[in-house]
Amino acid sequence: MGKLTLTSFVTLDGVHQAPGGPDEDRSDGFEQGGWSVPFGDEDFGRFVTGVFDRADAFLLGRRTYDIFASYWPKVTDPADPIASRLNSLPKYVPSSTLTDPGWSGTTVLGGDLAEEVTALKQNTGRELQVHGSGALARSLLALDLVDTVHLLTFPVVLGAGRRLFTDGVVPTAFRHTGGSTTGTGVTLHTYEAAGRPEYGSY
Repeated sequence: MGKLTLTSFVTLDGVHQAPGGPDEDRSDGFEQGGWSVPFGDEDFGRFVTGVFDRADAFLLGRRTYDIFASYWPKVTDPADPIASRLNSLPKYVPSSTLTDPGWSGTTVLGGDLAEEVTALKQNTGRELQVHGSGALARSLLALDLVDTVHLLTFPVVLGAGRRLFTDGVVPTAFRHTGGSTTGTGVTLHTYEAAGRPEYGSY
């Protein structure tokens, strides 16, 4: 049985919207897209490549799928460590509106999310990976289906934008299993899901 891993880019104030470019996601009037780009360096690239190296399949939210599908199929260099995997490995999208995906290897999931994702994990050898996909990520966390979270925190505050963890998210405990900082100050932390939080007092 494989693991479901979530990789998310967030700002110091928790924003995860449109890290990769100004036009990536302008919903709700967001005008600060591309905030992660100035921090890309070899340390960052090495970490992200290492994540993709472990993928056997991808599970993507509809918005993230559309963003990826508009770019990655055009990257045809077989030596590209990210494009080669995204374009060749299976991709799954929970959606009630996506009916005819044009990206090769895409399967639309339209049934019970818990049942379908559990079956995908059982049939995945290494990792079923979620990238971005904030709404989907919150649903998967609520269903206790996420095994590992890679949280990449960038040293910038935006003050606006969609946040990964919103009010009402299911309380979840994590165990820290690894961390480092890139040369540009991006913190790379890995967490394993550990059930519900415990509480106490001082």
